[in-house]
Amino acid sequence: MSGNLVHIAAGSPLLRDGRMEIRVPGSSANLGPGFDTLGVALRLYLTLHVEVVDGSGGLEFEFENLKLDGENAIERAFRFLERQQPRAFPSLRVKVHSEIPMKGGLGSSAAATVAGLRLYEAVAGALPEQGLLNAATTLEGHPDNVAAALLGGLVMSCQLTDISVYAARLQWPEALELLVLTPEMSLATATARAVLPDLIPRTHAVFNIQRVSLLLQSLQSGNFELLREGLRDRLHQPFRQKLVPGLEQMLALEHPDLLGACLSGAGPSIAVFAVRNFDAVEREMRAAYDPLGLPYTIRRLRVHHEPAQQEWHANARTLCV
Repeated sequence: MSGNLVHIAAGSPLLRDGRMEIRVPGSSANLGPGFDTLGVALRLYLTLHVEVVDGSGGLEFEFENLKLDGENAIERAFRFLERQQPRAFPSLRVKVHSEIPMKGGLGSSAAATVAGLRLYEAVAGALPEQGLLNAATTLEGHPDNVAAALLGGLVMSCQLTDISVYAARLQWPEALELLVLTPEMSLATATARAVLPDLIPRTHAVFNIQRVSLLLQSLQSGNFELLREGLRDRLHQPFRQKLVPGLEQMLALEHPDLLGACLSGAGPSIAVFAVRNFDAVEREMRAAYDPLGLPYTIRRLRVHHEPAQQEWHANARTLCV
């Protein structure tokens, strides 16, 4: 596996007829004990509507349903690849629509980064998956969300000593869905990381290694009896409770059809897992959260399973990620 960031593959650019659409899924990372390692892609999307306009080398962005807060991660990723392998391209107008709440723990930054890399593919031609993964990780600083956004499904990732990234898709049980509670607040990943200790006891490290193994066995086998135990964590969730309203209450929820809960990424979203009686589980979540008096949204989300194949749909003109 090469440590090189990007090699442009031979072939014609993907942008055809002057228009295209790029859609990238959101994601939930960590899944309890799998800190910076596990991520799952969700059916919650960032969409770019791309159109060629007069000029050369320009990028014009229009954000349809959100206000840009800070750097444009889409353009940042695009320009990153452009610096690696410069190439002339026409000016583009990009309309951005997102279902993913910003700074909500559902992979908004990772989706924007992956979308920017895919946008560069549209003008430069198809890129190798490994180069995209390495580039996305370099930009994001950790691979869990970007690996899920690129590969789809449940993904485990590992950053190797040569800084390249190994990632593998694992089976996610089709019946298992997520109920994700998102408070109407934002939490920057940098803020959520700042509260984590530099050193942890050996017992906590062993605890998490054991739970990751248990979690993956439960997900691969479809035996959910120990899923709740497999989602427990001692590396990040206990320290982030003071930043995430309701996390303690959600982790303590008990219901026959509630299979477990965890912080989604760095938060503040909280994910609850179930395979049936979703309305009853949601009522339990609301009953536990409502006393806090904070506005929130609950989304019922299924997993986005499709891998990151470059698939052109001639009718829809969509590049599916």
